[in-house]
Amino acid sequence: MNGLTLTLRTLHHGERRLAGQLTTVAERHRTEHEVHHVATDLAHWSREHARRLTGIGHDHGLNLGDAPKAPFPGLLSALREKTAEAVGHRPEPALLLLRDLRDLHLGAAENSLHWEMLAQLAQATKDEGLLAVVSECHPQTLRQMRWTNTLIKTLAPQILTSL
Repeated sequence: MNGLTLTLRTLHHGERRLAGQLTTVAERHRTEHEVHHVATDLAHWSREHARRLTGIGHDHGLNLGDAPKAPFPGLLSALREKTAEAVGHRPEPALLLLRDLRDLHLGAAENSLHWEMLAQLAQATKDEGLLAVVSECHPQTLRQMRWTNTLIKTLAPQILTSL
């Protein structure tokens, strides 16, 4: 396994994991409308990133598996929605939201580092296809990080002083 395949595998796994985390956070904090809607959109970005990485992997003889599919809303989703409504205004969910935002930020930051490594590799090897994917996807990952960071900056003082 060379550096390209290792980095592609790691980033593909990271984007799939982040998509799942974003979807979970969107469902868990359904009563926080901005969090719910933006996290849902950002999960779509990460699923698309994983799909694009699958294509790049294929171009380099690497099978990264099927691209992740959008989650199917089912019984578990309905249960999470009702739970979010029931506990939406207690301090514990606010602390949970901060923890979730921190975890999302760290996941996006890890993915960002891998996108940067792929960008450097693409430039060094003059791989235009890889560079095009990185150039399209990495800025979205940076936006995912900015969104979580902004929410943490906004919510942390309110949540932590109300305990």
